[in-house]
Amino acid sequence: MMSGLTMEQRRYKSRRGRRHLVGCVVAAFLWTVASAQLRYSISEEVNEGTVVGNIARDLGLDKSTLKDRKYRIVSSDADPLFHVNHNDGVLYVSRKIDREEVCVQSSTCVINVKTVLENPLEVHYVEVEVLDINDHSPKFPEKEKTLEISESVLNGARFQLKASWDRDSGPFSVQQYKLSHNDHFRLEVKDKGEDGKIPILVVQKSLDRETAGSHSLTLTALDGGKPPKSGNMNIVVKVLDVNDNAPVFSKDVYSVTLSENAPVGTTVIQVNATDLDEGPNGEVVYSFSNSMNQNTLNQFDINPLTGDITVKNLINYEEKDRYELEIQASDKGFAPLTTEKSVLIKIIDVNDNAPEIEVTSFSSSIPEDSRPGTTVALISVSDLDSGLNGKVICTVNEDVPFTLSPSLKDKMFSLVTKSPLDREKQSHYDLTITAKDAGQPSLSSEKTISVVVSDVNDNSPEFSLSPYTFYVTEGNDPGASVFSVKASDRDENENAVISYHIVRDGSEDNKVNSFLNINSENGHITALKSFDFETLKTFQFQVVATDSGAPSLSTNVTVNVFILDQNDNAPVILYPLSSNGSAEGVEEIPRNVNAGHLVTKVRAYDADIGYNGWLLFSLQELTDHSLFALDRYTGQIRTLRSFTETDEAEHKLVILVKDNGNVSLSATATVIVKLVEPKEAFAASDVKSAAKVDDDDNVTFYLMITLGSVSVLFLISIILLTAMQCSKSTDYTSKYLQETNYDGTLCHSIQYRSGDKRYMLVGPRMSIGSTIVPGSHANTLVLPDRRRASEEVRHT
Repeated sequence: MMSGLTMEQRRYKSRRGRRHLVGCVVAAFLWTVASAQLRYSISEEVNEGTVVGNIARDLGLDKSTLKDRKYRIVSSDADPLFHVNHNDGVLYVSRKIDREEVCVQSSTCVINVKTVLENPLEVHYVEVEVLDINDHSPKFPEKEKTLEISESVLNGARFQLKASWDRDSGPFSVQQYKLSHNDHFRLEVKDKGEDGKIPILVVQKSLDRETAGSHSLTLTALDGGKPPKSGNMNIVVKVLDVNDNAPVFSKDVYSVTLSENAPVGTTVIQVNATDLDEGPNGEVVYSFSNSMNQNTLNQFDINPLTGDITVKNLINYEEKDRYELEIQASDKGFAPLTTEKSVLIKIIDVNDNAPEIEVTSFSSSIPEDSRPGTTVALISVSDLDSGLNGKVICTVNEDVPFTLSPSLKDKMFSLVTKSPLDREKQSHYDLTITAKDAGQPSLSSEKTISVVVSDVNDNSPEFSLSPYTFYVTEGNDPGASVFSVKASDRDENENAVISYHIVRDGSEDNKVNSFLNINSENGHITALKSFDFETLKTFQFQVVATDSGAPSLSTNVTVNVFILDQNDNAPVILYPLSSNGSAEGVEEIPRNVNAGHLVTKVRAYDADIGYNGWLLFSLQELTDHSLFALDRYTGQIRTLRSFTETDEAEHKLVILVKDNGNVSLSATATVIVKLVEPKEAFAASDVKSAAKVDDDDNVTFYLMITLGSVSVLFLISIILLTAMQCSKSTDYTSKYLQETNYDGTLCHSIQYRSGDKRYMLVGPRMSIGSTIVPGSHANTLVLPDRRRASEEVRHT
């Protein structure tokens, strides 16, 4: 011990001599002048009066004026570190400088000195850097440390010791530890960077209290000086008896999974450690290691008695997916033994986040002629969960012509059309986009967007009927609306605005079109002249409906017009007819004729048809009602009885001929019947035969002209109706008929079919079973459809 003390004294004297030498010699300095500023460097702990630098020389000041100009240092400290000589301008150390006091925990120590000259006033700044020297030795918090270690401690047991501290910095701080030589312990050093080096005492050989009840060790801390300074701490290890077994965990590795959002208080795992000792030395308590961070300690708790690790706060997988807990198992011995074990907790993701849908680049309106695959919107989905819980399937309701197309980028979709659109069928769609993850149970979210289908001019106008058939009574008022057509367009706005016009090609067949005019806005058709059934019975023309789209679309329709007869023609007497054109005639018959003898026949014609042309004959004036009779349908005049001697020789008959119109028209004919003797009658008959032949020839000529005209008109009607029948299933037939038993009265008949009904415009003789249609002007009949009746019978 004495030799060790002498060596220490020698070292102390040697260090003191070197310090004195350094204090006597001015440390080399580097100076620069920049804006009248100097910089010197000097070691700490130099003696008082040590020259720092010659300020006057370095600044080029006149030394002879320094005193008069009161050259001095300006400082707020009562005991400044430096002073300047008034005579030579040299800067001196006023007292010893301890760098560790002046610049606490600073790697560079610079002291600013301000010098002042008066008359004129000059201020000069001087920086003095104090250089560190190894003037402090390492120190331990305790001079002596007592450790109680069980005799049964296992080799490799580690005991962390408190670190030494050195006020010097950098290389002069504590650099290493040394442990005095012994057989049972060795030293390990744990470098913690800025926190320094931590000495750890490790048992390398089993302890035996019976052999050595305690061990004295010296722990030496050395700094980086040359020579190094050191500090010592005495370690006294007391070997405890009995508790010679440390707790041992039941498993080498503890690993467990835990679902996120597990309720607070949920047991994660139970660690179990056993101690072979008895009594307090065998009682194990559990705790978390001091090395665990605070965030982990906030999430979990451990029961010190049972080792149950429980959830302290809600666990969120999205924040952290695994935890590593350092568990300590210690016994209750006088020298507690501690065993550490890591517990790995893997957090299992729970599907607790529903997908989120974001719609970008959305077009709320799309034209109906968009091709399949047209993009309507871009959809992005996100899910904070992971794995299957974060895998999202995005769909759109199936009953719409839209679909979702995956993008190259994950969780991006394009909303596109999958089939052609038709605004006329549906103009608005509410699309529900559903995002559903693959978790169990799965979570989903929905977002509804509205898409409007804008109109495109893709529909032509449509007429309410095709073809149109109208029945117009002759004698209409010129300029009045006679009928109208109506078309509609399934498009909207301008595409649905319809205008009408009549096709006019200027041909002879369509001459009648020039007398028609149509309102372009509402389709009302007016006739610019009156129609005459006897001149024109039917005609046809085309109407075109055009929308206002761009380009416009149009549709045409055929309009068939039938002129209905009015009773506007009075009957015309064809016989008897005198030479001056009056309806008068003389008939001579033998006095000896029998009853029923045909005296003559009154012939008449009406240009109208049907009831309007159906003529009836009656005797308006007669001298003797017992002699003659008139057939009301044929106009034949016959005798009712034989003549007597008392009967007058001349009789006057006035015949009234009238039609069957609602307001009937009529004409009269006068027949003078003369009774002659048979011989005179025979002679007169020869003369009349020749006249009769001439009269018959004239009547025949007129009949041929009339029948020819009517036949031509009805032939045209037949051609038109046949063309209509070919263009549509509606069956039109027309006939111009002359009564088979024609006896001087011309009869007219038109038959035609429209849909399920057959119509006939008839003359004097109606078919049995026919009925008059109301509003037909009394000349239109409905005929029973024998084909339909037979079909119904067959179906029955």
